[in-house]
Amino acid sequence: MKVSDVIVKCLENEGVEYVFGIVGKEILDLADSLSKSEKIQFVNVRHEQGAAFMADVYGRLSNKAGVCLSTLGPGATNLLTGVASAQLDHSPLVALIGQAGVERHHKESHQYLDIVKLFEPVTKWCTQAKDAQTVPAIIRKAFRMAMMEKWGAVAIALPENFSSQTIPNKPLPVNPLPESVPVREAINVAITLINNSTRPFILLGNGVMRQHAIPEIQAFINTLQAPVTHSFMAKGVLNKEHPCNYFTFGFSEKDEVIPGINEADLLIVIGFDFVEKLPKDWNQTKIPVLHMDALPAETNDYYPVESELVGNIKKTFQLLNKCELSAKPWEPAGNLKEKLLTAYKINKNQEKPANLPLSIENLLHCIEDVTAENSIVISDVGAHKVSIARTFQPKKANRLIISNGLASMGIAIPGAVGAKLACPNEPVICITGDGGALMNVAEIETAARLGLSFIIIVLNDSVLKLEQQQMDKLFGESYGVTFQNPDFTQLADAFGIVGMQAKTITEFQTVLQKSQQNSDKIVLIEAFLQN
Repeated sequence: MKVSDVIVKCLENEGVEYVFGIVGKEILDLADSLSKSEKIQFVNVRHEQGAAFMADVYGRLSNKAGVCLSTLGPGATNLLTGVASAQLDHSPLVALIGQAGVERHHKESHQYLDIVKLFEPVTKWCTQAKDAQTVPAIIRKAFRMAMMEKWGAVAIALPENFSSQTIPNKPLPVNPLPESVPVREAINVAITLINNSTRPFILLGNGVMRQHAIPEIQAFINTLQAPVTHSFMAKGVLNKEHPCNYFTFGFSEKDEVIPGINEADLLIVIGFDFVEKLPKDWNQTKIPVLHMDALPAETNDYYPVESELVGNIKKTFQLLNKCELSAKPWEPAGNLKEKLLTAYKINKNQEKPANLPLSIENLLHCIEDVTAENSIVISDVGAHKVSIARTFQPKKANRLIISNGLASMGIAIPGAVGAKLACPNEPVICITGDGGALMNVAEIETAARLGLSFIIIVLNDSVLKLEQQQMDKLFGESYGVTFQNPDFTQLADAFGIVGMQAKTITEFQTVLQKSQQNSDKIVLIEAFLQN
């Protein structure tokens, strides 16, 4: 069997359902082999960056590695940003990249770049197949590496001259990853530390989602009754009404929960990834830390670990919840919970809609009103991402997708494609600024061709708002951040999808309700924000 056929058999063996990518000369054999698969659908996209973003979000929601594919040279460099985004957001992703035949690696050659050197800094593991016989082992290792904690991106370069060689069809067995739990002595130390504290504060990170530990964490919180705050990517572990919910932390400015954290005598940090926010920004007083994660702590002055429980988070809390833990109900001073509700505009304004501006916060409250518990909301990157992290309250964990590692603009529209393929029966809404929308707007054609249905909300203010705010603060004025937009409803029509506009909050409510009725279509809502 030729190598490209064996690669496809290996992908089938790994449970791959979709491969996102663009065909090029160096991967024609692989494309031909994919065309014969009855288990894998090749999704031909409009830009390789979109392919990687689709694989990223698909991986997060399906709990298995998303796969993207490109050819060499510009195909590989286009893929790079999305692969880096998956790596820093700890999404499981495997990138297959065509490469020039090995006979021209030693000299300057058309479209040839050293893909391994290019991708090594942005992946957990990157390799080039040097012997066709090793391909099954390489594929197995790639998927294993992508799914090991912490999840991340893996890249494989496949030289063109290998594709048509003949090798045995021998995919390696897929065995479950080993899971460890802390030793009893470590659990006893952690229990003593918690019981001896008077004001513990719990900080939740994305690892709680990756390890499916939501029920166990909720039980722990209900026992301890201490205040809890979420990183951007962990929102939804506690619902809005939970008495321990102190919402979100990790903002560059106006991080209103920090005074409450500063009152604590112990920080219980669970599944938190430093890539979201370094401890020096939220633990300036160097409060002792109880570290709970799949991997050991990366200690520093602002992360002084008193004890750590290292192992599978779900199983660790299954053990911990059987132990005698003292309740630690306490509230930070100054009525902090009410201050957060007000500062982050979490509660809906009770004025008549006709009296309210079409602001991002009011728009988000409208979305909260119509979304079901299982609705998936995807945020692009920009000023609106900060507002979503502050204001929007998902009804369920892992149903708000925020990119907060690389934080690359342009992820929302292709991410919606990945989300809908991972969760075909769940409603998907993507929220994007006009800057991010036009970076990967061509993937609307991909989504329409696939017959998908979701809602795209484009926030039209003709400016890179976050950069404008930052420049105004630094220099008193901004430069190079404004632009002109197309008519997004006409653009929607050109793509064969439904386009609507809203210039007031009342109009937005109306078109959002109409879009819910078009549940079998892609609907683009152009919302003209009022500053």
